[in-house]
Amino acid sequence: MTEPAHKAGNGGAEMRFRPVLHALTANPGVEMVDYAAGRQGLITMAQGQGDAPTPDFITDAAFQAAKNGKTFYGPPLGEDALREAISAYYARIYGLDVPASRVFVTASGTTAMNLSLATLLDKGDNVVAVTPIWKNLLGAVELTQASVTQVSLDYVDDAWRLDLDKLFSAVTPYTRVLMIVSPSNPTGWFAEEAELRAILDFARARGIWVIADEVYSRLIYDGRTRAPSFLDVSTPEDHLLVINSFSKSWAMTGWRLGWIVGPPEAADKIRDVALYNNLCPPTFPQYGAIAALEEGEGFLAEQIALWRANRDAMMAAFAAMPRVRLARPEATFYGFFRVEGEGDCITLAKRFVDEAGLLLSPGCAFGHACRSYIRMCFAVSRDRLDETMRRIVSVVGG
Repeated sequence: MTEPAHKAGNGGAEMRFRPVLHALTANPGVEMVDYAAGRQGLITMAQGQGDAPTPDFITDAAFQAAKNGKTFYGPPLGEDALREAISAYYARIYGLDVPASRVFVTASGTTAMNLSLATLLDKGDNVVAVTPIWKNLLGAVELTQASVTQVSLDYVDDAWRLDLDKLFSAVTPYTRVLMIVSPSNPTGWFAEEAELRAILDFARARGIWVIADEVYSRLIYDGRTRAPSFLDVSTPEDHLLVINSFSKSWAMTGWRLGWIVGPPEAADKIRDVALYNNLCPPTFPQYGAIAALEEGEGFLAEQIALWRANRDAMMAAFAAMPRVRLARPEATFYGFFRVEGEGDCITLAKRFVDEAGLLLSPGCAFGHACRSYIRMCFAVSRDRLDETMRRIVSVVGG
């Protein structure tokens, strides 16, 4: 008598999962976190967050909303009050008219990207992505079974530059989305308005969508209030989804709240995907997000001042290391550097862990062209930054 194809318990048939999950490319950043786990005295500069907790005026607003009963399911695209607050924020800070009906609140910026991609992509489609880029965004494309073409920024004269001709030549008849992160995690580069206009004109002429990750738009230095936005050069009818988040500007990484600005026609489609993803963003935290938008400029200014000083201190410390090369980040809170003679970022990142008790992100997590780079986050206290730089010197020399 033959055995059945499936049996209960450990003797049953092999567990089967979606083939796409077996085809996902590795995430070197996560692998490095696992490698460093449990090390005593470890300094972690690998994650993209500061060490300041969420300020009280935000947590108090969320707590009060919970006390007031804002603990039930909410609308799939977010509370009307938060959508209106985001609309007012764009008017106040960006000088733009973005109606609340074009704002779709999501449970994190990462969720905003996943919803956007799930709305637009099918198996066989292609996404052209400007790299270096956060690995999670590329992984989100892989889950849709679309392909990714990476177009790297060029490192020229100690600065990152986008070659528009190279970007446009990567587009094929299968390309459905251009993915642009500006300001860039991890380089600190951002596109100027003329570049954004050229990209949008190119996409518009071909019916291609642009997904713009503008999560770091307020983390900009040297006199600007915010980075140029695709919303500056677009119309409401453009095939454009702009993603943002509360995580970075207001120390809310653990809150998992973000938003999308899209054309009016996208609202129902984003809603339909959201319904089967997580139904709705969490309710009472959205009232903390309203407080962040309406009362958070002072906190953000303090953070920017700290990060600017840290950036300058980091640049001065690296300038004393003859083998280190990096572009001065004009936005974000990352230093993306390479060390001459160290071509394998995984090997170097492990050396930082083993020899200096320092966890940094390997550059290959951000794209094919970044094998020799390392990313560090400088959104930390000055003491922690100074100790980090001392540990880097102990590995690469002063």
